[in-house]
Amino acid sequence: MTELQDKCINTIRMLAVDAIQKADSGHPGLPMGAAPMAYVLWTRFLKHNPQDPQWINRDRFVLSAGHGSMLLYALLYLTGYDLPLDQLKLFRQWDSLTPGHPEYGLTPGVEATTGPLGQGFANGVGMALAEAHLSATFNTADHAIMDHYTYAIVSDGDLMEGISAEAASLAGHLKLSKLIYLYDDNNISLDGSTAMSFTEDVTKRFESYGWQVLMVEDGNDLDAIEAAINAAQADTERPSLIRVKTIIGYGSPNKGGTSKSHGSPLGADEVKATKENLGWPLEPEFLVPDDVLAFFRQEVDKGAAAQADWQAVFDAWAAANPDQAATWGSLVANDLPDGWDAALPVFTEPVATRSASSQALNAVADKLPGLVGGAADLDSSTKTYLKLSGDFQADQYTNRNLRFGVREHAMGAIANGMAVHGGLIPYTATFLVFADYMRAPIRLAGLSHYPTIFVFTHDSVGVGEDGPTHQPVEQVMSMRLIPNVDVIRPADGNETAAAWRCAITSRDRATVLAFTRQNLPALAASPQLVEGVERGAYVLADAPDGKIDVILIATGSEVHMALDTQKLLADQGIGARVVSMPCWERFERQSQDYRDSVLPPTITARVSIEAGVTTGWHKWVGLAGDTIGIDRFGASAPYKTIYEHFGLTPKAIAERAAALVK
Repeated sequence: MTELQDKCINTIRMLAVDAIQKADSGHPGLPMGAAPMAYVLWTRFLKHNPQDPQWINRDRFVLSAGHGSMLLYALLYLTGYDLPLDQLKLFRQWDSLTPGHPEYGLTPGVEATTGPLGQGFANGVGMALAEAHLSATFNTADHAIMDHYTYAIVSDGDLMEGISAEAASLAGHLKLSKLIYLYDDNNISLDGSTAMSFTEDVTKRFESYGWQVLMVEDGNDLDAIEAAINAAQADTERPSLIRVKTIIGYGSPNKGGTSKSHGSPLGADEVKATKENLGWPLEPEFLVPDDVLAFFRQEVDKGAAAQADWQAVFDAWAAANPDQAATWGSLVANDLPDGWDAALPVFTEPVATRSASSQALNAVADKLPGLVGGAADLDSSTKTYLKLSGDFQADQYTNRNLRFGVREHAMGAIANGMAVHGGLIPYTATFLVFADYMRAPIRLAGLSHYPTIFVFTHDSVGVGEDGPTHQPVEQVMSMRLIPNVDVIRPADGNETAAAWRCAITSRDRATVLAFTRQNLPALAASPQLVEGVERGAYVLADAPDGKIDVILIATGSEVHMALDTQKLLADQGIGARVVSMPCWERFERQSQDYRDSVLPPTITARVSIEAGVTTGWHKWVGLAGDTIGIDRFGASAPYKTIYEHFGLTPKAIAERAAALVK
């Protein structure tokens, strides 16, 4: 290692140490131990342009071990991203660009929000999958316009998480050879040695998944790290895991190699001892030697040159393939073609909303080449297969149907990686009750504004005989609690088509679509219905004589119960307005005037009707209103029997609504 290389690596280490010490919070161990591998990757391999972080053909780098965020922030600052040194001094402070864990969309150059361990591992698989599909679709023998690697630094904790096993298994099956992960193999986790809980043979495990596994015995051996990455790139049949044996908190005389350096600042005395041990000046803090900065900032010119070279290739490709170039431009810009939704179906007969969803999805698939997705081994039930394409497999990367297998957790995070990669509109599908397996990626999609579409079918106790293990009652409400996620539960085929329109046009937030297994009657198709779904709630049927005594608010299959209840109340001389509320979140974003027009404040007699937990419904019915739902687990029986026992019948609802009026 040359003197300059040593200074560069120690600069990364000490920026992390000083920032964490100043914040009195953070994880210094990983940046100190992993700095050499990050240095090699970022200065010898990573194809990126700090002046254009969104260049579509850049290599992706994911810090899956997001607790080591100062490693990434130091690299972003040093290589010339729009992240000033002053922001490193504000690490973990209010309104800074350097939060405790990397957040996509906040800090320039951060490719994915990471921190919950394993999520970044699976995100990277999604990025590599997106690259494989786009390169197979658009590259020609003469021009490669999509050609990049996806790299990540992963930790012991990442590999312990079950999501990593799911994602690694699928990546190996798909032979995503442009996926290269550097494993910070330091044998330490937060509580102590990994020997307490993690003694498996990682090499054999990943080899069994179909990965190439390489070993670097000394995490400070730059040439060995470089050779391993070269070997990873040379394998065109397998993703690669490079085990790099490191010392957590490297350089710290008293805390290095122990869990004491994992998740807490070193402390003033140990910072001093560390700097002395590494031959680093004690002052000033946040020292960046001029020659170090000059070396790292070469990445600006290198990145600009790499992008310029790519642009020349792209221009030649576009001239030779104008139709493909137009499609590419729309995908990368997230532009939807004119009239893409013209073929959305109109429904006049009863249909399960999962079946209506299938028809809507397939009606627009040919107009939306970026629409790619699949189910967790439930395609025949979720009905999300694109009929115009085949299965995405190792030798068939142009196909658009993903077979995720029974891997719900990884499926959600992989789709997030596809969404953040760019060029695709990814969707996933499984039963609603299994949303519990996917909560972490749905939450991160909300936090990061990923436009991922999460399809869930079998949305209520209407599942029937499968019983409470498969009957969701709390899932819809629990997902409504996640900020920046639209949860849409349509009432029929026409609301379903409108819901798909909402999901596909939403580019700054995730969408959850909840569909029924059982058939539902068709509502009258109209522009008002489409607009109503887009607004989140609308007046579906007003009181027959215009005099509103009570408002019935329902979602999904229960909207039809509300319509039948309205008729029973009319026979009693009670005027009921029926409001279909497929999406709380969209309704909340409407103006107060619109919300009041749907739910007049003067009408306090209100009833919510939904086959799920009632928690939260008082937001819309008020303290004087009534909430009808299911505040217990379901039961195994024919679904109509279940609804009757839970009081979800027009007769039972009418009695409770009438009680509010009288």
